[in-house]
Amino acid sequence: MQVHTLDKATIINELQFGNGINHAVHEGRRADFALILSMFSDDVRDNTPVEKVEAVNTTDQLLRQRFELQPPQPLRSDQSSYEISAQQANLFHTSGLPSAKLSHYLKPEVLAYLPEDTHDLPEEVYHNLSGHQRRKLSEAEPKQLLPADLYNKLVDAQRTFQISTRA
Repeated sequence: MQVHTLDKATIINELQFGNGINHAVHEGRRADFALILSMFSDDVRDNTPVEKVEAVNTTDQLLRQRFELQPPQPLRSDQSSYEISAQQANLFHTSGLPSAKLSHYLKPEVLAYLPEDTHDLPEEVYHNLSGHQRRKLSEAEPKQLLPADLYNKLVDAQRTFQISTRA
């Protein structure tokens, strides 16, 4: 039998040999048994049926839309959160705790009221910064470093000035 014929045979398990492996065991033919076992595929995926599992893309937004849930409770305050908080406080004073709880469940209040325009720093730390440091925090892009040829430009400017003053 040719070697290439054995490679293309794709022998996966003992069912493809019929009684050959059984006869090799009962008659004590170890060489035949070893040869038959060596021709089996050693890939586990050949021996066991594998089904492709479709991964379903589930995001928080899709689940909230499917179950008709409210948006999640915001973590940080903005301008609209003060109005919501005032409304819930008013409901608490006029209608009691159940009304305030219902309002909170329908439109949740933020978890933390942080100061605005402090670049995520606590208020006491931000106000303790110097004016220069606050200005650096508010700059959108950092300043460019000095150009590499600054020394040459300064020397050229000095020579040009000296020439213009002597002439």
